[in-house]
Amino acid sequence: MWESNPLPWTQKAGSLPTPVGPVLEPIGLARSDGKRPDGMTLIPWRLGRSLLWDATCVDTLAASHIQATSSLVGAAASSAEQAKRRKYENLDSSFIFVPFGVETLGPWGSEARALLKELSKRVIEPSGDPRAGSYLGQRISLAIQRGIAASILGTVPRCGGFEDVLDFISF
Repeated sequence: MWESNPLPWTQKAGSLPTPVGPVLEPIGLARSDGKRPDGMTLIPWRLGRSLLWDATCVDTLAASHIQATSSLVGAAASSAEQAKRRKYENLDSSFIFVPFGVETLGPWGSEARALLKELSKRVIEPSGDPRAGSYLGQRISLAIQRGIAASILGTVPRCGGFEDVLDFISF
């Protein structure tokens, strides 16, 4: 759904906790088609390697996903994460790549959940607040919802006022 427009939280460097220190759409890491991951940590993430992530939000109810999502929660997000991993399989091994897949109706992919869990640990540590990880998850969820709302509103034709939108409702 937002393949060309990454999730809103990846667009603001200040949106991720300070232990991560991200660079958005890092230069020099482009694939052969010119696309770049959404972000990269400046500080090594693990084993001296920087974390790279690429986020996507897929439509749970899209015709291409409905069969899988009707029988397995998060199937579209997991499928999107697998597709992202394939797209970036040729990245240098000096990076840790994590695809971040979510669905419009709420489910997160397994790699997105694992990344949130790790990020949560890293923001709880310096803050000492056990709720900090939950706050981070809520902040990301709200950013996703705002992005979905913006996407929907982008498809509605502009009109004179709010009343025009509700013309189809009869009282």
